[in-house]
Amino acid sequence: MAEHEHGKMDITEQQKTFAGFIRMAVWVSVLSILVLIFMALVNA
Repeated sequence: MAEHEHGKMDITEQQKTFAGFIRMAVWVSVLSILVLIFMALVNA
């Protein structure tokens, strides 16, 4: 087996995936907060 060299792996795809996950998590959080505010305003 080849020796592992720290910092040599191409991680651009992993970074794109992580950025997409964070973006989705932020949108879900914002949407959830907006739904809760709406429910509070209409006394649901």
